[in-house]
Amino acid sequence: MTNVVESATETEETGEVLIVTEAARKVVVEIRSKEEEPDTFALRVEVTGANGVDYTYDLSLEPIVEAADDDHVHTREGLTVIVPDNSVTQLSGSTLDIPSTPAQGGLVIRNPNRPNPLGEMGQLELVGDIAEKVQMLLAERINPALASHGGFASFVGVEGDKVFIAMGGGCQGCSLSQATLNEGISKAILEAIPEVSDVIDTTDHQLGENPYYT
Repeated sequence: MTNVVESATETEETGEVLIVTEAARKVVVEIRSKEEEPDTFALRVEVTGANGVDYTYDLSLEPIVEAADDDHVHTREGLTVIVPDNSVTQLSGSTLDIPSTPAQGGLVIRNPNRPNPLGEMGQLELVGDIAEKVQMLLAERINPALASHGGFASFVGVEGDKVFIAMGGGCQGCSLSQATLNEGISKAILEAIPEVSDVIDTTDHQLGENPYYT
């Protein structure tokens, strides 16, 4: 069976935050059929947190009339889906489907969005040249977040508009370090310092505590 995956643009055009494949719809409708007056129930999908580089979710059936005023509510082919307002951004463009391996059972959410491994960074006024701004951002925002995982990031240098970073401690050789760099460190630097075009990891991960590049 071919999975149904729609782009964010298509999602905006249909008004749906979360696309439900035909196979997943059948599973949900079958479960819903056990409720009294099943047509009055909707599938509620909410982002509850993050586990590494993926979001965690809660899926439940709830009466349609209990949807909050700011919930995103959409009905297609007899199934109403409710997404809380605070989960819309994280779920935008996602697809609810059955696992690729049918024997696995249950449902899966294929989500193109990823949580920031560093958490909420907050605003910080940066001053100086690129090198000074990067070092301030590392000291004040990035490394305090990495410290909770036993890691840190060090400023190596600048070449033009490219910044070079090295990761150490628990981040060196960690299997999640690439995600931490791309989704956390690099994103934070690029957003906070617009004059930077690229962030390059110079870490020798083979020397880390849990090397995965070997």
